[in-house]
Amino acid sequence: MLVQDRAAAPSSTLKPPKSQIRELPTHQQIRRFSEPKNLDFSSWFSENVSRIGLFFLFIVTLAALFFLYNTADTASLLCFQSQSTQSLQSLTRPQIKWNSIQVVPDKTSPYANFLTEKWIVVSVTKYPTEELKSLVKIRGWQVLAIGNSITPKDWTLKGSIFLSLDAQAELGYRVLDHLPYDSFVRKTVGYLFAIQHGAKKIYDADDRGQVIDGDLGKHFDVELVGEDAKQEPILQYSHENPNRTVVNPYIHFGQRSVWPRGLPLENVGEINHEEYYTEVFGGKQFIQQGISNGLPDVDSVFYFTRKTTFEAFDVRFDEHSPKVALPQGVMVPVNSFNTLYHSPAFWGLMLPVSVSSMASDVIRGYWGQRLLWELGGCVAVYPPTAHRFDRIEAYPFAEEKDLHVNVGRLIKFLLAWRSEKHSFFETVVDLSFAMAEEGFWSEQDVKFTASWLQDLIAVGYQQPRLMSLELDRPRANIGHGDRKEFVPRKLPSVHLGVEETGTVSTEIGSLIRWRKAFGNVVLVMFCNGPVERTALEWRLLYGRIFKTVVILSSRKNSDLYVEEAKIDHIYKHLPKIFDRYSSAEGFLFVEDDTILNYWNLLQADKTKIWTTDKVSKSWTNVKASGKSDWFSSQAELVKKTVSTMPAHFQVNYKEAAKNNHDALTVCSSEVFYVPKRLVTDFVDLVDLVGDMDLHYKVAMPMFFLSMDSPQNFDPVLGSMVYKKKSSSFNSSSSLYSAQAPAVHPWSISSEQDFIRLVRQMAEGDPLLMELV
Repeated sequence: MLVQDRAAAPSSTLKPPKSQIRELPTHQQIRRFSEPKNLDFSSWFSENVSRIGLFFLFIVTLAALFFLYNTADTASLLCFQSQSTQSLQSLTRPQIKWNSIQVVPDKTSPYANFLTEKWIVVSVTKYPTEELKSLVKIRGWQVLAIGNSITPKDWTLKGSIFLSLDAQAELGYRVLDHLPYDSFVRKTVGYLFAIQHGAKKIYDADDRGQVIDGDLGKHFDVELVGEDAKQEPILQYSHENPNRTVVNPYIHFGQRSVWPRGLPLENVGEINHEEYYTEVFGGKQFIQQGISNGLPDVDSVFYFTRKTTFEAFDVRFDEHSPKVALPQGVMVPVNSFNTLYHSPAFWGLMLPVSVSSMASDVIRGYWGQRLLWELGGCVAVYPPTAHRFDRIEAYPFAEEKDLHVNVGRLIKFLLAWRSEKHSFFETVVDLSFAMAEEGFWSEQDVKFTASWLQDLIAVGYQQPRLMSLELDRPRANIGHGDRKEFVPRKLPSVHLGVEETGTVSTEIGSLIRWRKAFGNVVLVMFCNGPVERTALEWRLLYGRIFKTVVILSSRKNSDLYVEEAKIDHIYKHLPKIFDRYSSAEGFLFVEDDTILNYWNLLQADKTKIWTTDKVSKSWTNVKASGKSDWFSSQAELVKKTVSTMPAHFQVNYKEAAKNNHDALTVCSSEVFYVPKRLVTDFVDLVDLVGDMDLHYKVAMPMFFLSMDSPQNFDPVLGSMVYKKKSSSFNSSSSLYSAQAPAVHPWSISSEQDFIRLVRQMAEGDPLLMELV
């Protein structure tokens, strides 16, 4: 406009140019100079206080950002950024017009006219392995290799179809906008390509797995309908226990001390096999998880804690164990290494992109299982179908961290989740959105799900129809005639770096009896030793028997599900656990320097208090007068607490202490049991103590004497082996007795210590020898 204005001016008019400086009104100029400002500091500060505040805020913001960017823990910055983003905008649910999506055939790739029903999809980062070369030789199956940014540019393998990054980009799929360049999750492109070219079955594999005998049909049900389908019933895990939500399938196939990647760590200790199974007709096992010999799909916790040398794993499973299906309400880890998908479950092949690579396929598996129930389908686990070779490469624990932290919560969420959508793909979007809201993945995967489903329609996939959810129906009673028995063999394995030898057919009558007795009792253990070396082992030992094992320590360890608590005030932490497991029959507390011989606790009454009041070295009365300040101060706190007790507590306590009214009762409290009927009383007493610094060795006997009469205590712990711990204390085999209900003290600080203990305990529980 300025140029045009200047051009439009008449050239004959040679007036001097106007000044470009805006003239101020005369009265403003006069006022400006007639009233000079006061230049003292207080006046200047008052007039500029807003500018100073803004400048200060700006400096603080810059400093905070600089700190966050330079701190060693980048997670704090990511958290800061994510929280800020989420506060600014909420999640957006995709709105998709399904009927407007057009089917787009492949017109760009050299394989535009190629169609086949059976595909093997693998991700490749290196030149073809020998295992991958063997996959190409499987008759009737087409190998599709998916490259990424790490794959060699000249990658080639005769008999396979290779899709480089450039070839993938030309396909025009919507999911390409969301996929990382250097990850195996680019297999998602391969799934779409296979479906676009006629796939009815997709075998999800990796390039270090060799199919046993070169025949995928040896154990897998490649055909579910038609003449070639195996018309036979399948064993199915029992749904009778509504509290069981996930299983370790390796137990069924002969390996009780091995667990799959994706099994919640709190379930690792559940190693007893099924009392019985049920049966289900085949034809709906749309996702078939194969077991791998050699290096099975295990997590980094197993991989790093079960090896003492650089010798490769070579774990074998029982090929004669029958396949087993999962009922609705029970889940199993599913991976991307050795899994067969049938077309009704192709939508479940999507690999999430906003989670770590080692968690992507496991989260996909749980997400897919829950949605599969909406179609009346199920997951089944099959005997060894592949052999994976252990190349002794480090497993990245950091890549699994979010898996260990979230998978237990994810399973609970999926079981409780319901959708009111009327089409299956809308139900899929609904679940993906809900998982983002709960933080299991980000909004990126919500958008990715929408793109994936639209691409499925575009490549010709037909949306499945919803069916009624059996999960909401009343559970049918399992009659005696419906029960099917199968006792897995016990195969050699590796546990704590020690190889098991021999094949044992186990008799688990005693184990079942113990499990029935304590299966609804929560064990709370406080670890004074290093939890990194012992927490998992304690769960393996006691998790076979008790409802659950809650591990406490002075330091929290989220990776191992270890909670933080102070031993001096341990009783103040217990109400949280009581509330968490409100349906439990009782709570058994033990410190890690005390060994429980659970087989000797069967005769104990689970409605009574168990404590060591009959063990003289554990339960003592100390004269407070003349003793150290500590005993005197603790005695005063006891008197103060008792004086505020309701009548029933105060009467019980004073009656029990009438013969020692001037003494302080002290109990070492390494082991005790609180029955469900007294949980409320226990919590009330904790509230009465409040913030007082009352030591647990003083508080616990006061609680017990207030809640009930010592005459009503169960005497089961009265015969325990108990010796005072000295500074030179060391565990001795001569101290241990399998006939005692408990043994104290005992030191466990390493896996080797644990192995020695298990061998001692095997005198009372011979099945423990399976662990070593």
